[in-house]
Amino acid sequence: MQKSAPLTMSSIKIECVLRENCRCGESPVWEEASNSLLFVDIPAKKVCRWDSLSKRVQQVTVDAPVSSVALRQGGGYVATVGTKFCALNWEDQSAVALATVDKDKKNNRFNDGKVDPAGRYFAGTMAEETAPAVLERHQGSLYSLFPDHHVEKYFDQVDISNGLDWSLDHKIFYYIDSLSYSVDAFDYDLQTGKISNRRSIYKLEKEEQIPDGMCIDADGKLWVACYNGGRVIHLDPETGKRLQTLKLPVVKTTSCCFGGKDYSEMYVTCARDGMDPKDLLQQPEAGGIFKITGLGVKGIPPYPYAG
Repeated sequence: MQKSAPLTMSSIKIECVLRENCRCGESPVWEEASNSLLFVDIPAKKVCRWDSLSKRVQQVTVDAPVSSVALRQGGGYVATVGTKFCALNWEDQSAVALATVDKDKKNNRFNDGKVDPAGRYFAGTMAEETAPAVLERHQGSLYSLFPDHHVEKYFDQVDISNGLDWSLDHKIFYYIDSLSYSVDAFDYDLQTGKISNRRSIYKLEKEEQIPDGMCIDADGKLWVACYNGGRVIHLDPETGKRLQTLKLPVVKTTSCCFGGKDYSEMYVTCARDGMDPKDLLQQPEAGGIFKITGLGVKGIPPYPYAG
């Protein structure tokens, strides 16, 4: 097999396609059926849907911080709202709880979430921040909502439960607890949803700052948004090597996903909470949605929740 030539940065284009001023934009998910990008603004309690053709944004406001959104097999969406897994009906703008976690921790909320290849909705919790990335430590846990709406808890003592995805053969679960400054891997049993054998596959370097949201591409490589690092890093989970760094014109990059025509575009969310007026003047697109083209790789479609 002939190896393709390494990509030069000159072919890569990074543009802000939506000046949304999200306080904390997160959880980008491509919805192929509507050519739209879904994403959330956590503290603004909003789920947004940006139509890439009409360029219009619709939104649903919920009653608590909304930290992730995912497609649902039967139509509509699911979202993590406060400490609840919810079914989200776009038409009547309602969010109905399917399950609640961390009932003993009044100060907790969900953070990042994603659906596994078998249709389970994985999401983790954290303590509510007093300032961006400042919070009571070890208060979070990782959970998954099964298609029958029962919840499994995997582990606790999490600081900021964040990026997650699965290897292409579904045998490895990748996971980020942000304040560990590490991208971790677990062995994964797709039949049962069980995880085991946690290990670190990449430790972030100082200038990369805080690992946040993450996605996988069709080559099985990982892309990790670095909060306060203004970049998305491209990692080989097998060698533990960084392959590439994409620098954005905003510092608080939060998450990334592939989408667009045949999943060849990358979308990146970011935040503006915690930035002073001088920062905001220098980064007018902070809180916007960025599109990156010319990467030379494609992503895979998101899995829908099966319940």
